Amino acid sequence: MSATLLSISIAMATGLLLTRLRVFKKFNLPDVTAYLIAGVLIGPCIFGRLTAFIGVPGLGFQSYEELDGIGVISDVALGFIAFSIGNEFRLSQLRETGKQATVIGIIQAVVATLVTDIGLMIIHFIRPDVLSAPAAITLGAIAAATAPAATLMVVRQYKAKGPLVDILLPIVALDDAVGLVLFAVSFGIAKALKTGSPDVVSIIVNPIIEIGVSLLLGAVAGYALTKIEAKFNSNTNRLVMTISFVFLTVAISMLKFKAGPVTIGFSPLLVCMMLGSVFCNMCPLSGEIMKVADGWTGPILELFFVISGAQLDLTVFSKIMAVVIGIAYTLFRAVGKYYGAKYSAKSVHCTKSIEKYLGITLLPQAGVALGMCVTAADLPGDGDLIRNIVLFSVLINQLVGPSLTKWALTKAGDIRPQSDETLHRRERKLDEAQKKGAQPRT
Repeated sequence: MSATLLSISIAMATGLLLTRLRVFKKFNLPDVTAYLIAGVLIGPCIFGRLTAFIGVPGLGFQSYEELDGIGVISDVALGFIAFSIGNEFRLSQLRETGKQATVIGIIQAVVATLVTDIGLMIIHFIRPDVLSAPAAITLGAIAAATAPAATLMVVRQYKAKGPLVDILLPIVALDDAVGLVLFAVSFGIAKALKTGSPDVVSIIVNPIIEIGVSLLLGAVAGYALTKIEAKFNSNTNRLVMTISFVFLTVAISMLKFKAGPVTIGFSPLLVCMMLGSVFCNMCPLSGEIMKVADGWTGPILELFFVISGAQLDLTVFSKIMAVVIGIAYTLFRAVGKYYGAKYSAKSVHCTKSIEKYLGITLLPQAGVALGMCVTAADLPGDGDLIRNIVLFSVLINQLVGPSLTKWALTKAGDIRPQSDETLHRRERKLDEAQKKGAQPRT
């Protein structure tokens, strides 16, 4: 336990220190990128291996099993991320962007899946010995998933505001529900191709039930949270109650029940998103509480990205075919996301800047896709290949995606140049304060 705590403390400190390196300042890279790189450094592939070699515990995580042992941190962090995104579903905003976000969210996910399916099926027909049709179909469904965490962190760091952000966050939240349905249907078809017997319950019934019960659980929890918080006058107590409910909903959403052939499960992201949505629309003090909660969750989110970086397996680069298909998968997915978002935004009469830059902000991919990989491992003969291809794509998209998101938001005008000027002013003030502190007292 002490070695794990030491690794966690080193992870957080390393992530913060990397943000101060000259290369990050010169290229103005988002903090998320630094956290992910710090995670890769202390992961089992680099410092973890060095730790095992020299026999000094705590310098890094020595195995992926050790990282799985602290996976609850990632689960909680994703819960708070979804809760924060749910706060964007205020009725006043949805009246303006709700229809547009719904149309774009569905179409871009479907187009990404179709483009990836077509591209990978072409590879299958060329090299059926390398990539099977079931694997291609499964990978196409995984391509629909977008990681909300990196997007939200970039928006927070640069205090991005504007039309693109207003429509982006609801789309990222909706993406989870759409991706869940697409994956369930596609994976059901893939298993049917393998076994020759389609499972209607897995393809249609289970995903619909999962979405329905997740939204219901989140709505009930949001209503309960609003009523209970009305009993308190102190913002500190309200914050404690809010944090408790996020923990509670994350814990409950991990449960699964069997009712005959039907599996009743929950999507933690959908549950916590609905919790935040109901809470922000029912509680008059939700805006103030969310600002306090955002400050409290900062360290947890940093640790989440460091752990996410540590979980990236660099050994995928040693598998040539996984790299080749991974590059193709990453490119097909990017094309599908970009043009799916562009033309769907055009169909609902969004501004030119949203049409041009929205798709670029949807490239990050992580937790949801990796969760799908766990399910895809049940596909006979293809589970390992699917996992390696998605891991490769996640590694690339997580390291490059945040910078592209920042660039797109800047070009769209949602990140103001004043943010950089404010940063420089703060650095000058800090330098002046240090110089004054260094002057001898008389």
